[in-house]
Amino acid sequence: MDTKEVLAALAAIAQESRLAIFRLLVQVGPGGMAATKIAEQLEIAPSSLSFHLKELTHARLITSRSEGRFVIYSADIGVMNGLIGYLTENCCGGVPCGPSACQTTAST
Repeated sequence: MDTKEVLAALAAIAQESRLAIFRLLVQVGPGGMAATKIAEQLEIAPSSLSFHLKELTHARLITSRSEGRFVIYSADIGVMNGLIGYLTENCCGGVPCGPSACQTTAST
């Protein structure tokens, strides 16, 4: 990912409802979830949900597909992993490390 894409993704999830939507879609996996179910699960009004889904789609964090009369949304795991990779690319000075090494480095 380039810096512009990372900024768009971070801006998209820097809002409570969009972060909740994205986390829910990550949790349900590649099968995704219909917009109506997302609205029910997170208690978001359909008009607000539509706006948030558009923002997440624009940032490429989620994808959509039609299944009959439903639109199914899924987290784009590749983009999510790209974002995580970008954020951790130079962790520990570029030396491969695990989470415990990063925690040790951060606390010293």
